[in-house]
Amino acid sequence: MTTLFEYLQFPFVRYAFIVGTLISLCSSLLGVTLVLKRFSFIGDGLSHVAFGAISIAAVLHLSNNMYLVLPITIICAILLLQTGKNKKIQGDAAVAMISVGALAIGYLLLNIFSASSNLSGDVCTTLFGSTSILTLTKGEVWLCSILSVLVIIAFVIFYNKIFAVTFDEDFAQAVGTHANIYNLVIAIIIAIIIVLAMNLVGSLLISALIIFPALSAMRIYKSFKSVTICSAVISVLCSLFGLVISILAGTPVGSTIVACDIAAFILCSLGGKICKGV
Repeated sequence: MTTLFEYLQFPFVRYAFIVGTLISLCSSLLGVTLVLKRFSFIGDGLSHVAFGAISIAAVLHLSNNMYLVLPITIICAILLLQTGKNKKIQGDAAVAMISVGALAIGYLLLNIFSASSNLSGDVCTTLFGSTSILTLTKGEVWLCSILSVLVIIAFVIFYNKIFAVTFDEDFAQAVGTHANIYNLVIAIIIAIIIVLAMNLVGSLLISALIIFPALSAMRIYKSFKSVTICSAVISVLCSLFGLVISILAGTPVGSTIVACDIAAFILCSLGGKICKGV
């Protein structure tokens, strides 16, 4: 504990805890919807798109890549949503096409145009998070905080509509709910979460941050509201534990947080089975 308090004296460590908590909270809110709507693969696809966008930003030497990465990811989220409804190109094929293409082009651009002397290290940091959460500037923390608050507010405002669209989209549309609009809102929020989570766990591990807390909560609770609240608590706790372990043990931040999520899933699964047995 003494060592941890010593680390907390540094601003970049406090920034990491603030951003990590907000990102894990945001990702858990939409994770339940993604699992129930079977949109889990979209998070993985958009994370690859974000990697491609980051590569373009690196080639252009942008000081803050989020101003480029966020619009590109949102546009691709909308395209995936629309393409998934195309009978000629099924949803999973559209995700594979866009995500793998973005990943390949991003790596190609970095190899051709990047002037970095440590290309492998840069790519590894982007893909797996590494310690990028510990290098955030004050401006990036404010931007992440503002976007996270907007995501939370949007989820609270549209909670009833998201609930309706999640469980029975056809019925929701039949009673006058504009399901396509709210699916669009969900896609945009997912895109924002993906971009925010890049700094925390890297592009390849984002899906775990979104999906594992939701699946863990579903092992214990059944109602949408209870699962969402439990998912948020699990996600935040795993993020905080992961950050603490990573700082003290010197392990990669993203991988450590995902390992905590896996441990939480195992514990919740065991707890759910014990409760059913009782």
